[in-house]
Amino acid sequence: MFLNLQQVMAFMPHRDPFLFIDSVSRVDLPDNLKGQKGPFKPNELVGGKTWCDFFVRPDLKILEGHFPDYPILPGVVQVEMMAQASAFLMVHAISGPLEKAKLDVALLGVDKAKFRKPVLPGMKLEITTVLTKVRGPMTTYDAQIHLDGELMSEASFLASLRIIH
Repeated sequence: MFLNLQQVMAFMPHRDPFLFIDSVSRVDLPDNLKGQKGPFKPNELVGGKTWCDFFVRPDLKILEGHFPDYPILPGVVQVEMMAQASAFLMVHAISGPLEKAKLDVALLGVDKAKFRKPVLPGMKLEITTVLTKVRGPMTTYDAQIHLDGELMSEASFLASLRIIH
């Protein structure tokens, strides 16, 4: 495991009930940076990939109303989950301890969102993201959510992401 829940919480500003990452299993640098030591500039991380995990707990508060007799994790939460997972590539842009860095993040746009299968309580999801473009603090990602290798949902999105030391 790359980051456990405590490390995730040290890095991310989100908290329960709006934290949708349990752990980060892997963060890969782009091929041209493999074997090098950071910190790197965000634009150097284009092509980098993250793998995060989230267990859809049956007691998630949002499932109580979506829907009472057939709980389904809302698509908007799945998009937020993918957006949260994308931030972890930036651990390679931090020069000091992870817990000292703070993120200033904002989801700015979503494109090509597709929800292929319902996400239900009890599912252990794997979220993958790839950084595709950086322009200043604006970052673009392609992301997917899988269950046991099966594609559940996907989206491309634009975010503003700054690391504050």
